Amino acid sequence: MEQSEQEILKRSKEITENYFQFLDKHIADVVVGTVEQFMEINQIASELFLSHKHLTDTIQKETGNHPCHFYDLKILDEAKKMLLQTDRSIAEIAKTLTYDPSNFSKFFKKFVGQPPGQFRKENKK
Repeated sequence: MEQSEQEILKRSKEITENYFQFLDKHIADVVVGTVEQFMEINQIASELFLSHKHLTDTIQKETGNHPCHFYDLKILDEAKKMLLQTDRSIAEIAKTLTYDPSNFSKFFKKFVGQPPGQFRKENKK
C-alpha cells in the first residue's frame, strides 16, 4: 500500500474517532443542560472542520453506517440509562433529550421495540 493510501486510512480512522468522541461529549452536554439542543450532522461536521459530505462518507466507509445511526444509538443509550437509573418521568427524560414526549416514545419504540415505560418496567431492578 502506498504511503498516501495509508495516510488516508489513518485520517479516516482519526475522523471516525473524533466523531464518536464529539458525540459522547455533546450528548453529555445536552443531558446536563450546558447545551440546549442536539446539533445537526452538518453542524457537527463543521465543529470537526469537515464538510458534511466528507464526514458522512468517511463514517460510512469506516463503519458501514450513516453517522445518524450512531447518533441515535448514543441518544438511546443515554435514554435507557435515565429510564433505569433515575425515577424521572418519561416526559422529563424526553425533555432532557430535547424531544417532545410523544416523539420520544415513537423514537424509542422504533429502535428498542417497546415504549419507554414498558422498557423501564421490564428492566428496572
